[in-house]
Amino acid sequence: MTEPATVAPPRHGPATPLDIDGIRADFPILGTAARDGRPLVYLDNAATSQKPRQVIDAVSRFYASENANIHRGLHFLSERATAAFDVAREKVARFLGAGSPSEIVFTRGTTEAINLVAQSWGRTSLRPGDEVLVTEMEHHANLVPWQVVCEQTGAAFRAVPITDRGELNLDAFDRLLTDRTRLFAVGHVSNALGTMNPVRELAVRARARGALVLVDGAQSAPHFPIDVAELGCDFFACSGHKLFGPTGIGVLYGRKAILDEMPPWQTGGDMVERVTLEGSTWAPPPARFEAGTPPIAEVIGLAAAIDYVERVGLDVIGHREGELLGRATELVRAIPGVRLVGTAREKAAVLSFVLDGVHPHDVGTVLDDEGVAVRAGHHCAQPVMRRFGVPATVRASFAFYNTADEIDALVRGVERARAVFG
Repeated sequence: MTEPATVAPPRHGPATPLDIDGIRADFPILGTAARDGRPLVYLDNAATSQKPRQVIDAVSRFYASENANIHRGLHFLSERATAAFDVAREKVARFLGAGSPSEIVFTRGTTEAINLVAQSWGRTSLRPGDEVLVTEMEHHANLVPWQVVCEQTGAAFRAVPITDRGELNLDAFDRLLTDRTRLFAVGHVSNALGTMNPVRELAVRARARGALVLVDGAQSAPHFPIDVAELGCDFFACSGHKLFGPTGIGVLYGRKAILDEMPPWQTGGDMVERVTLEGSTWAPPPARFEAGTPPIAEVIGLAAAIDYVERVGLDVIGHREGELLGRATELVRAIPGVRLVGTAREKAAVLSFVLDGVHPHDVGTVLDDEGVAVRAGHHCAQPVMRRFGVPATVRASFAFYNTADEIDALVRGVERARAVFG
């Protein structure tokens, strides 16, 4: 039997009390009813988080009183929108610990950010004989782009296996990391398992071999403080919609010296320096990688989301979610027939499990009938499912606005699924 995880509140801060009623009042959707008028219990935060009024209002205010295209117009609306957009970039740079706003590229999400690196840096830098190293626990967004670019360039694709607990096999990492490794791409937190990877330690080893390091931070940036300089990564990607911000906005941090050498991935307006019929030259980063009209309202909404989580405190958020995960792990694990999938010693607020004899989709359907929203499926992490010999898992994922009562509702729903299908 796999040793159970010992889940404790994260290391990120003290047990600071939260005004949970006040927090929940900031999120209008949490007061809506689910099926048959049952209270909504939203436990699908790893897929997307809910949005506070402060973010909703910021986006609405932009469209109501500031809407204009940026960087082109001379009129006052364009100047106002441009100023808000540029301030947002500065805010994101500070939030991630970047050295300069010029190291922040806005994308549609984590997926596009990783594809940008794969197609801009990867296609021009990788050669036959080179290797790209990922891990077995990656989301498809940090796996498939590297498979594709390796096929395009002739580079080799390698993956670090994971243990029965869902942790990286560090001995295998050391064996697979060689002088041929050009890039190591790793998820900071597994969306399917909740595993928190020791990114700083891994980055030190990879860079000692001459490899660049890309971190998929989609599941880490919403939950605890990020400092890309401390992590020692060359690229860091995250998404606004998991960070209590709008959909359709993501961030790529890239080290300036590397971005300066990368060619554009997409071309068009606002990413050029000079255009003639004979040829074109490119603007410096980040404009070089932001062709066309950017997601202006979404960027402003992301800035409002950062303001919100910083006001609550990411240390406080991390501690709160650690308490929720600890409670959920203890109670769900005690249900007869439940098997936890992912019992790493260091975890973020993701609990994946299967129930003996019941397909995860059936468990998810029963939970939905109870008003409990979870995710059931392979979570865009099919290699993880194959590693653990399951077609899918039920995944409950928590945010700081969730409550102990909602975890109790999850437990009752799983017990009902066991009674219905057992």
